[in-house]
Amino acid sequence: MSEIGELLIGLIVLFGALISAVSTFGLIRLPDVYLRSHAATKSSTLGVLLILTGAFLYFMFYVDHISAKLLLGIIFVFITAPVAGHLNGRAAYRSGVPLWNNSTSDDLRPALEKEYKDSKLGKEKNQGLD
Repeated sequence: MSEIGELLIGLIVLFGALISAVSTFGLIRLPDVYLRSHAATKSSTLGVLLILTGAFLYFMFYVDHISAKLLLGIIFVFITAPVAGHLNGRAAYRSGVPLWNNSTSDDLRPALEKEYKDSKLGKEKNQGLD
């Protein structure tokens, strides 16, 4: 049982490393900041989570130590990496970074135009009250 568990944990860590390597190719090969952000947040987050999970399982089963630091690391990466990627994409969009030429949809434009229109109407109403 010990050798099978070590093999499974090793495969989890190896799979995480392979997914992280694939995400680096995505960062290099993808054409615009939005697609690169997707590669950086989704696949590398999964890769890091698998590596940390493998380390957590190894310490739990073979060293008889439940590592709170690894659990906190897993939770921290799981929460912060996708949120940071999302906010980077929104910041890039709002600052005018163009989409890739072959992009098929721009779902954020109508929402931002509505927000801009509503903010202008709100300013006009407030100016009328002064």
